[in-house]
Amino acid sequence: MVVSNRCWALLALVASIAAVAQASTIRDVLAYRAGDGPQPTDISKLTAEIIVNDGYPVEEHQVTTADGYVLTMFRIPGGPGNPAREGKNVAFIQHGLLCSSADWVILGPGKALAYMLVDAGYDVWLGNARGNTNSRRHIFHDPDARNTDFWDFSWHEIGYFDLPAMIDYALQYTGQTSLQYAGHSQGTTSFFIMTSLRPEYNERIRSMHALAPVAFMSNLRSPFVRAFAPFVDQIDWLMRMLGVNEFLPSSDMMTLGGQMLCQDEARFQEVCANVLFLIGGFNSPQLNRTMLPAILENTPAGASVNQLVHYAQGYNSGRFRQFDYGLTLNLIRYGSIRPPDYPLDRVTAPVALHYGDNDWLAAVSDVRQLHSSIRNPIGLFRVSDPNWNHLDFTWGIDADSLLYRRVISFMDRYN
Repeated sequence: MVVSNRCWALLALVASIAAVAQASTIRDVLAYRAGDGPQPTDISKLTAEIIVNDGYPVEEHQVTTADGYVLTMFRIPGGPGNPAREGKNVAFIQHGLLCSSADWVILGPGKALAYMLVDAGYDVWLGNARGNTNSRRHIFHDPDARNTDFWDFSWHEIGYFDLPAMIDYALQYTGQTSLQYAGHSQGTTSFFIMTSLRPEYNERIRSMHALAPVAFMSNLRSPFVRAFAPFVDQIDWLMRMLGVNEFLPSSDMMTLGGQMLCQDEARFQEVCANVLFLIGGFNSPQLNRTMLPAILENTPAGASVNQLVHYAQGYNSGRFRQFDYGLTLNLIRYGSIRPPDYPLDRVTAPVALHYGDNDWLAAVSDVRQLHSSIRNPIGLFRVSDPNWNHLDFTWGIDADSLLYRRVISFMDRYN
């Protein structure tokens, strides 16, 4: 046990050093985007730059949540063959843990879900949760300050505050009353929080498409989660003692590593690929290794330590419930020694659950349990590739033909 604690302490210390080392870079990026400084020469391409380079128009929008976080959304109102116009059906897409809006455009025109939706006639909005590269702002708290309250959130707050704020903004801006929703992984978790705790938002969803849905987690197979979940309380304590509240922030070191170690002809390219496979499941034919440097330019995009802790708590308990603060704080916050379950019977929006047999983070049995817990499921839809894994939903070579076309077809039916 002594060895384990030393290992966790070392990991926490490394994370702390990395966070401090790259803080100035993030401040430079934010200053440039606010018009208060020169463009840094060593930063990753932002979502907007990717979209412009791909020949699509893009708008950047900010919205402030009820608890003070300033979130950035990207809107693609039209495309080369489908110009912008008023009255289009709105599609809102939300990324997963440690990711950003870049996930939905990185595959490029004709392949990425965002572009396919635009080409199908949709007004597309890409969300960014609090704490990622595009949403590191708060009206009071500094994300780079020591002992800041900025990182005091999990995916509970993303579902309760972020999604409602972004959806309300997109609907008000476009003059629509409801929209189509697609989310990956944490983008599904936060949706079920929103529609269970704020059920009025069910009426604003025409249909929801859960890609690799994560709510119940007791049967996941990812060795990373299974390894740290039993020690989640100790890890949480260590991180707090060391003042480390952010997990895997976007950094130039990751970008440089992706370019040098993971590019074509690099001897370590297969190591890069296998790290991803160990997280979400092995499916070598679906990973375009040439894209690895581009993926690592945008992922990881940063998250709160509490987001990972909350998922580990779900794995340990086998329940889909609110954050566990410990007996005393649970009594103060919830009036009970255990956190309450999310009332999934209040989710009445039409929900399609898209799953893969080889998804190590969203096990088929857990997805089936979720299906039986919501009131208005469209159905369970298996991706036909038997090796389809968790990350294939956003980066898979055949995601367009095996998944996205079906998603868009269902959306069209529910307009």
